[in-house]
Amino acid sequence: MSIGDKTALVTGAGARIGAAIATALHQRGCHVLVHYNSNQQEASDLAASLNASRRDSATAVCADLSLGHGVEQLIQACRKHTSRLDVLVNNASRFYPTALGETLPYQWDDLINSNLRGPYFLSQGLLQPLRAAGGSIVNILDVHAQRPMSGHAAYCISKAGLAMMTLALARELGPDIRVNAVAPGAILWPESELTELAKTAILERTALGRLGDPADVASAVVYLALDAPYVTGQILAVDGGRSLNM
Repeated sequence: MSIGDKTALVTGAGARIGAAIATALHQRGCHVLVHYNSNQQEASDLAASLNASRRDSATAVCADLSLGHGVEQLIQACRKHTSRLDVLVNNASRFYPTALGETLPYQWDDLINSNLRGPYFLSQGLLQPLRAAGGSIVNILDVHAQRPMSGHAAYCISKAGLAMMTLALARELGPDIRVNAVAPGAILWPESELTELAKTAILERTALGRLGDPADVASAVVYLALDAPYVTGQILAVDGGRSLNM
């Protein structure tokens, strides 16, 4: 089967790293389902751009993966738009601080549901087409899945859970489905403002001394999804050496 016969679902693909991943998979010939929650315009524009370069090759689909019915909504949308699924990229994620002593229950639920529960039940709900295609799951983690960030305990816990999910599903789903992950470091600054001092401190702890690019993460995802048939249960750090100096 040629790459052009394959279909990929990328969650959180309306903007930032997700959009780069969807574009990179599309450039390799995949049909792409561009999932979004709130970035409707960006996701629609991306799908239109991809379709302009290759007709009927991209579709924008909406769902809130922090909600159980949102996960089911996305599963049903996949079944509606395609009869096969070769690649699932669990990229959608929420990020904000939750200082211990000030964390509200709804914040815990929101971060755990979006970053861990959603990917788990989405993967479960799409097992049949992934198995039929001999497919691949790639989860997007964070350097802080292993080394916590002060003031962001709930977020770090959610990403650490996603790391273990990667290992557990790789063991459980082989040999039919490969499961791997990419753990980015400083690629894009978070949308919540960081001081210049904080940015400088992060880059000083990064061996390469600079921000990465969304394309760096996208190329790692493409490798694991399409070009690594004997790789499963691995977490690939794309962090410029940040994890060396945490």
